[in-house]
Amino acid sequence: MSHPESFFRKDFGFVHRFELKLPNFVRINLYSSMIRNLGESNSIFNQFVAELRDAEIQTDRMRFRRNLERLGEIFAYEISKELEYRPVEVITPLGVAEIKLPVAQPVLATILRAGLPLHQGLLNYFDKADNAFITAYRKYDKNEDFEIRVEYISSPDVTGKTLILSDPMLASGASIVKTVRGMLAYGKPTHIHVVSALASTEGLDYVKRNLSLRNITIWVGAIDDELTAQAYIVPGLGDAGDLAFGRKSDF
Repeated sequence: MSHPESFFRKDFGFVHRFELKLPNFVRINLYSSMIRNLGESNSIFNQFVAELRDAEIQTDRMRFRRNLERLGEIFAYEISKELEYRPVEVITPLGVAEIKLPVAQPVLATILRAGLPLHQGLLNYFDKADNAFITAYRKYDKNEDFEIRVEYISSPDVTGKTLILSDPMLASGASIVKTVRGMLAYGKPTHIHVVSALASTEGLDYVKRNLSLRNITIWVGAIDDELTAQAYIVPGLGDAGDLAFGRKSDF
């Protein structure tokens, strides 16, 4: 069934679609196959998420960046299990060993500036990957409403590649949707992995409604239920870009 929140019935040759109004946590479970929440399992991963959230620890910018980088490394390891592999012979000092290695490297893309530490963690493991960089930001009006603007993309051809797109906060979901659509101008990847430290339930629902999810997997460190009117995740962790690199001036 292509619509997990719908079901269909045929009457006299017509197909009728019925919408099921379900609470958010049920909707998340219905399409959980495309969402991988690493924080649900007990591992050292959650130590790094906790330190990112901690209001005292996160004031150490170097530690904050390093914890995002650590998450990126763990995400990279988990995503690597999804790639295609082939056996390769490796010559050792004493003989020949056969090892299965990835057929191809992914393309790593990130949203500037907040995504840089998470991107670096992914790059530490996929160290032969091509890279793409995107500027996407919130443009506020006088009523404090905002739109997402994507003004610059530097990317290789992603046709037939695995694309890994990182952004530490998947809040409203609008940045991810616009960025994915922008990246499709550079080719059609075989699969897209979206990587975020934190996501909101509402943001995940927005991505689901606005993107075809047949070839998209979303990897998150935790999912928070609340999103403020200004589209900040609660309890969240704050502004990841400011915490990593300092407060920015808005002119």
